[in-house]
Amino acid sequence: MERVDAVRDLVLRYVHALNAIEEAMRVAIPSLQRLADVVGLVRSRRISRSDHIGAYSYKVHGAGCRFVSDNGTAVGVDFAADGSNVFDLWRLRWYGLSLLEPLDVTDEDMRSAVRSLQPLLNEVRPGWFSVAN
Repeated sequence: MERVDAVRDLVLRYVHALNAIEEAMRVAIPSLQRLADVVGLVRSRRISRSDHIGAYSYKVHGAGCRFVSDNGTAVGVDFAADGSNVFDLWRLRWYGLSLLEPLDVTDEDMRSAVRSLQPLLNEVRPGWFSVAN
């Protein structure tokens, strides 16, 4: 049972980190309505594809962005067509491995933890999740 709790905690910490990043980016870029707007700002060349803002460095890629905090914690996120933040088990796993005390978990443990957190999290398509509104 301890393992399940640790993995659930990891998922909740990822969600908290993602929320903190979104808030920090909104403070740094007042025109930002939601985190997905960084992609449009990069495409319009209003911000660079990679940079450091506040306590985070970021790198925009295709349909998402990777953020790394000053302490090395990495949060990867993609953006759905509607602009919502979406993530998969791979992004959760890499988040766990980037922590100061890394936590390496199996996909099955991660899948179970994510599904146990419904309705907080929605599975928007197989293997991809978002935080419920």
